[in-house]
Amino acid sequence: MSSQSSLGPLCHGAPEDQRSEREMRVYAALQRLQIPFVRLDHQAVYSAADGSCDAIDAALGIPNLKNLFLRNADKSRYFMVTLPAEKRADLKKLAGQLGVSRLSFGRPEQMEAFLDLQPGSVSVLGLMNDADGRVQLVLDREIEHLEVLGCHPCVNTSSLRISMRDFLEVFLPAFDRAPIWMDI
Repeated sequence: MSSQSSLGPLCHGAPEDQRSEREMRVYAALQRLQIPFVRLDHQAVYSAADGSCDAIDAALGIPNLKNLFLRNADKSRYFMVTLPAEKRADLKKLAGQLGVSRLSFGRPEQMEAFLDLQPGSVSVLGLMNDADGRVQLVLDREIEHLEVLGCHPCVNTSSLRISMRDFLEVFLPAFDRAPIWMDI
């Protein structure tokens, strides 16, 4: 998918066709919380570095962000780190800021067990599936000023635009979550 013409139309609300239970749970939560969103269906994307992300982000009017699923050395703490896609995360520095010995990428099995997410579909909305609060959300201060946030509905074949305010003030509190803001 290299052009905007290969993207679906912008849609408001949940899809009417059959989707995975994982995806439909996200739409149900957003509707229950009365969080409006714009949806764009597209071919699967696996990374913020994927060239098709630019067309998706432009169509939705969202900044290009990336999410990293990380763990500490003894696998006792897990983090979802959200930052601008073009920014490189210094994991050694971030580990020091978080007070952990070392950070590395979490395993796909852990991500699926904790967040019900698969590689390529890492999304802040997956935090709704972490009932035990095992994954701490870390947000880069560079995104603090954003008015809108782009995220997958826990699958990488759709992208959503929601207001940052709704995400921070409605979505996260509804799932008993609070982010840590850091200069990454």
